[in-house]
Amino acid sequence: MNKVILIDDEEHIRTACSQALELADFTVESYANSEGALDHVSPSWPGVIITDIRMPGSSGIEVLEKAMEVDPTLPVILITGHGDIQMAVAAIQTGAYDFIEKPFAPEILVETVRRALEKRHLALENLALRTELDKAQGLEQRLVGQSPEMSRLRAEIESFAETDADVLINGETGVGKELVARSLHDYSPRKNGRFVAINCGALPETMIESELFGHEAGAFTGALKKRVGRIEHANGGTLFLDEVESMPLDLQIKLLRVLQDRVVVPLGSNDEIAVDVRIVAATKEDLKELSAEAKFREDLYYRLDVLSLHVPPLRRRRNDILFLFKHFADKACARYNKTETPLSSEKISELISHNWPGNVRELQNAAIRYTLVSSKSGEITDFDETQSLPVQMNALEKKLIETALLKNNNSLKDTYVALQISRKTLYDKIQKHQIFVTAIDTVDD
Repeated sequence: MNKVILIDDEEHIRTACSQALELADFTVESYANSEGALDHVSPSWPGVIITDIRMPGSSGIEVLEKAMEVDPTLPVILITGHGDIQMAVAAIQTGAYDFIEKPFAPEILVETVRRALEKRHLALENLALRTELDKAQGLEQRLVGQSPEMSRLRAEIESFAETDADVLINGETGVGKELVARSLHDYSPRKNGRFVAINCGALPETMIESELFGHEAGAFTGALKKRVGRIEHANGGTLFLDEVESMPLDLQIKLLRVLQDRVVVPLGSNDEIAVDVRIVAATKEDLKELSAEAKFREDLYYRLDVLSLHVPPLRRRRNDILFLFKHFADKACARYNKTETPLSSEKISELISHNWPGNVRELQNAAIRYTLVSSKSGEITDFDETQSLPVQMNALEKKLIETALLKNNNSLKDTYVALQISRKTLYDKIQKHQIFVTAIDTVDD
C-alpha cells in the first residue's frame, strides 16, 4: 500500500529521492521518462506518482493528464524548477495533488508523499464501499451490511417469507423493523396483496379498535358511515403491527381471536368476516418479561411468536456502519442533486466510534446532513490565476486554517495539533489573516 512511481530524467535526483523514500518504507519504481511508467497503474492502484515537469519527451503535465484519465483521484506530485511554479499551480487546479520546488529537503518529499498516500487510501476505501454497494442484489440492496448478523437476518427473512406463519420482530427503536416486515411481505407469495401497517403506540386507545376491526354506521358517536378496518383491508396480504406492546390489554383479547380463527367482527356488528391475512408484529420490548409482569397477555405473546426475528442494533455490527452511511449518502446526493463528498479519515473514525443510540434512523439523518453541509464546511477557495503565487498561497493558507478551526470547534489547541504547527505559529497566522475566532483558549490543557 506504500507504492511510489518516480519519473525524472536526472539520475542524481532519481537516486536521492528513491533513497529517501525507501528509508521511509516506501516501495519505489523509478523511470528516466514516462515511457512504460503508468502501464500498471489502474483505478485500484494503491500508490502515488511523482514526476518532474520538464523532461525530454512527455512532460510532467502530460503524465498528469494520463493519470487523470486512469483515475481522477490518483495523487500526482510535481517536481518543479523556479520557472515552473505558475504551471504547477495551474496543474493543481486541474487535479495534481501538490508540487515541490527544487531544491528540496528529503523530509519535505517524504511528508508530502505520506499525506498523498493517506488521501489515496481513503479514496480506495470509498471505492471499495461503492463497489460493494453496486454488487448488492435483492435483499442486500434493502438490508445493507456485510456483518454476520445481517447475513443471518437476510437468510432468515428469505426462509420465513416462504411460509405463511405469523412473525414477531424484536429490535431497538430505529433499527428498521418495518423494513424487515416489508421485506417479509415482498418476498412472500403474498407480495401482490396489500402491506398494511399500523403503529399501535401512535393511536389513542379510543381509535385503535375501530382502526383494526372497522365499524358499522352508527356504532358510536361520530360513526356516520361504515368503515373497513385495517385487518380486513389487509385481506390476502400482510398486516404489520408496530409497537404491539402498546396495544391495550382488552384489545389484545380480540386480536388473539383473529390469530386463532382468522375472523373479525366490526364494531356495531354481529357478523364475522373471514380474513386471509398474515400478521407480522414488532416490538422494542421483551414481551416475555411483560407477560410475566401481566403487562402483556401471555397467550397472545405465544401466538405472535410463532417465528421470531431479532434486528441487531448498529453498535453490534460496526462493520456495517460505513456501508450504510454510504448507502444513505448516495440516496441523499440523488435526491438533493449534490455531488458525492468522500469520507475523511476523521469522519470514518467518528462514524465507527459513535454508539448510535438511534440506530439506522440516526445514521440516515447523519448521512443526509453530511451530504447537505460537508461541501460548504470543507470547501477550499478556488485559485485565481491572475493573482501572484504569494497571494494565492496566502488565500489557501487562510482557508485551511479556517476549515481546521471549524472542524475543531474553535479550539486552538486541537487546531494547531491537527495542523502540526506550534501554538505561536497558529496565533501569528490568525493575526496575519485576520481570522475571527469566537472562543480563544489561553491555557494549555
